[in-house]
Amino acid sequence: MSGLVMDTPRGDRVVRWVRPDAIAVGGQEFRGSFAVSADGPIQDWPVASADGLDAAALDRLLEAQPELVVLGTGERRASLSPALQYQVLSKGVGLEVMDNGAAARTYNLLLGEGRRVLAAFILPAPG
Repeated sequence: MSGLVMDTPRGDRVVRWVRPDAIAVGGQEFRGSFAVSADGPIQDWPVASADGLDAAALDRLLEAQPELVVLGTGERRASLSPALQYQVLSKGVGLEVMDNGAAARTYNLLLGEGRRVLAAFILPAPG
């Protein structure tokens, strides 16, 4: 388990720790893919793997109107198709793709700076 501890005014939105099968944000533990921003979590984000990421799943994230999406693709960084990258970038939203641990650290840092960042984490389906 990778522990991430940070005190911010938005402590209930900070990623506290990351495991391969779960991630804690504030006092809440997530065991399926989800996203979080300063506005709160998007639970039950229907993506079980980076290969399952599609335009509709990205559109759901973009509804939050972030300036940057930090996408954690699991234990390892996965590549997105150019079409999916373009979908985000063409709306003037930045996109960074990395493993879940790096995504959590990046999200916490940018959240602490007051940036309008959204982090989405792909976790294996609970079961």
